[in-house]
Amino acid sequence: MTLARTWSVGLAGVRGAMVEVEVDIAAGLPGVALVGLPDAVVRQSVDRVRAAIANAKGEFPARRITIGLSPASMPKQGSGFDLALAAAVLAASGTVPRQAVDRLVLLGELGLDGSVRAIRGVLPAVLAAARAGHDHVVVPAANAAEAALVDRIDVLAVETLTQLVEHLKGITRLEPQVRGAVPPAPPSPDLGDVVGQAAGRRAVEVAAAGGHHLYLAGPPGAGKTMLAERLPGLLPALDEQSALEVTAIHSIAGILPSDAPLITRPTFEAPHHSATMAALIGGGSGSIRPGALCRAHRGVLFMDEAPEFPRAVLDTLRQPLERGQVTIQRAAGAATFPCRAQLVLAANPCPCATAVGDTACTCSPLERRRYQARLSGPLLDRVDLRVELPPVTRAAWLDGLPAPESTAVVAARVAGARAAAGERLAGTGLGLNSEVPGRMLRERFAVPRASLRLAERALERGAISVRGFDRVMRVAWTLSDLAGRTVPGSDEVAEALGMRLQRAAA
Repeated sequence: MTLARTWSVGLAGVRGAMVEVEVDIAAGLPGVALVGLPDAVVRQSVDRVRAAIANAKGEFPARRITIGLSPASMPKQGSGFDLALAAAVLAASGTVPRQAVDRLVLLGELGLDGSVRAIRGVLPAVLAAARAGHDHVVVPAANAAEAALVDRIDVLAVETLTQLVEHLKGITRLEPQVRGAVPPAPPSPDLGDVVGQAAGRRAVEVAAAGGHHLYLAGPPGAGKTMLAERLPGLLPALDEQSALEVTAIHSIAGILPSDAPLITRPTFEAPHHSATMAALIGGGSGSIRPGALCRAHRGVLFMDEAPEFPRAVLDTLRQPLERGQVTIQRAAGAATFPCRAQLVLAANPCPCATAVGDTACTCSPLERRRYQARLSGPLLDRVDLRVELPPVTRAAWLDGLPAPESTAVVAARVAGARAAAGERLAGTGLGLNSEVPGRMLRERFAVPRASLRLAERALERGAISVRGFDRVMRVAWTLSDLAGRTVPGSDEVAEALGMRLQRAAA
């Protein structure tokens, strides 16, 4: 029998799909036929495998070889199939026992010298192998710490093809990789560094407590970027499931740090205003990679100088922000990435952006309106909190006022508010006030009508939309959780409405 098989994993978004690698060696003119919708990188793997086997003191069969990748209808992309192809060829030729690779999952790229190189997307691939019931997976040594994050499967790390062959022959057995301790996350910027800006500090606290989107407007030097950078420090650490989701996204993007493979803290993404739609949302001509919005999953996406982004790029955020996921369609297939991130927009009041206030502004009213209109109404309608930051005064900066609260103090209040919301939302499948649907807000978590008078008047005169009305109620619930109340009152509704209308009234 000259037929052997082994297993690898193909990726579609953050989900892995098992790929069966079959190799048949038959009599005939020497040649290799690779079938199963391989892309150019997978087709070139035949040459890499041939050279790697030869340089590992093995022999590539000089016969007719047919390699099948199943399911045949799924496109295969990337160099991660190299190691599985080599193992299947060696098993079919009798170099290693066929039963040793029959249920083995192999991931890794081969160098021409037989070295096994790191690849992207190892974590979601190993998760897929564990879900499929496989017991052992072979990965490059550089990806071993990442793969060991998955329970219920033994991870074998190899540096060379020779090591794999000796393991399969039983000469030198590889020991399963042990999951290492997660190193502490680096300290985040402290909120105590922000001087003054009581309204901005309050908005950041409310945004952290309820998961609300935030818009900060003000002159240069007012503290917009400082406040945005300190928002992740107010968020609680990621739980195990969320940490694996975020880590898997960064693994697919190829930016996962090797020294700390598990991401336990909310991430912070700040793309430049020259970023394209693919860079922000995700895409690619071949393998589809996640964009900045997806990499900010369970964290913060900060868009500084938001009006400088192309309007079409900004408007692509609208649907993903509502759904919490984005599906990228290509002719060869589609990929879906989670993107439940908090959006923080920052903008100057006008193009000239003078730091001393409107008195020195040289822009005409028309220029100011055009500049602010670059942020479309439908996008801003999805932003719960809108805050105008004034220039920092001399008294706040130089006159020795009491030190502002630190991140630890504010984060404790945020944790208490999130705990209260989690207890109230228990059994709904939701965890944050910003995620509560409008119908549930009106039926199950209704605010007393007496407390909603200001919001109802704003709705009647067109100051807010129906979507905006629901968002005011969500923010009011967050303010109620921060205040330790069981239901929002008129004060919470008024503050929530003020945070939403502040930008429109400016």
